[in-house]
Amino acid sequence: MPSTPRPLRKLGFLTIGLFDAADPARGHESTLQIIELGERLGFDSAWVRHRHLQYGISSPVAVLAAASQRTRRIELGTAVIPLGWENPLRLAEDLATVDLLSGGRLNPGVSVGPPMHYEQIKEALYPDTADVEDFSYERVRRLLDFVRGKPASDFSGVEGFEVFSDVVQPHSPGLGRRLWYGGASLGSARWAGEHGMNFLTSSVVKAEQPDGPWDFAAIQLSLIREFRDRHPDGEAARVSQGLVVIPTDSASPEQRAKYEAYAARRLPRTASPQGPARLLFAPDLVGTSEEIAERLRAHAAFREVDEVAFALPFTFEHEDYIQILTDMATKLGPALGWRPAG
Repeated sequence: MPSTPRPLRKLGFLTIGLFDAADPARGHESTLQIIELGERLGFDSAWVRHRHLQYGISSPVAVLAAASQRTRRIELGTAVIPLGWENPLRLAEDLATVDLLSGGRLNPGVSVGPPMHYEQIKEALYPDTADVEDFSYERVRRLLDFVRGKPASDFSGVEGFEVFSDVVQPHSPGLGRRLWYGGASLGSARWAGEHGMNFLTSSVVKAEQPDGPWDFAAIQLSLIREFRDRHPDGEAARVSQGLVVIPTDSASPEQRAKYEAYAARRLPRTASPQGPARLLFAPDLVGTSEEIAERLRAHAAFREVDEVAFALPFTFEHEDYIQILTDMATKLGPALGWRPAG
């Protein structure tokens, strides 16, 4: 068993779902096959990331609707849907629909803030309201209310042959307890806890203190503790960590070289905060499962969680993901005390 206060209970993975613009169907099919493989390997959850005007999944809810019909047990999540692109009422309808289709396996993760490159896309996205759109936590609150069954209308009843509800339909009981907030700041952790959400923390945090040295694990630990301090469930409140993890146990020499080069290219950004938002990135973890497990057991934030959704690297090949997921499920997870589901 791992020498951590919280042995690993749930093992998940996250994929961005890249595709070739000339053949987008192939990339989406690859994502669905990876999710099916995850279920066979005993993973507890599979998560997809959201990308707009890029060559990655732009409609995770639609992809997970398809995945819900090709799997039976694995939980399906979004990490995360940026609500700046969404109408909370319409999204609540879609999420409840997919949750019912999946048998109650959906774990929607969301975040707020203006869409990326907003000045370039605002006329296409909000041609009439671009300058008055509210991208604050209020957008999450509206989604929470609609999913949890608060009225969206002051009218209900029969009108002619039509029957109307004052709450979003369909309603999926339990979905309101499976909503996650993807946060990188103390403010986000605090808000998510106060509103009874679950908390996704990834390989990116905000360095809110002005001076270094900056310790990624310590900052992430502070987010987790702030969240749980504010959550009604306290220490039992759910937190999932999402570092980039690449086990190499069964990798070929060529794959290992590619993985190490990938991590090396990304390492410089982990030394100090990046950009106006002062984002601090965690180093990618590459090595044998025993080596990675040792590093995770020493990671202050990992020691506080019992759920993870390890992020698959971008731009790799389908066969690489098969190798990485297989090693995660058969080597790394057991090294951390995890047992496959099902």
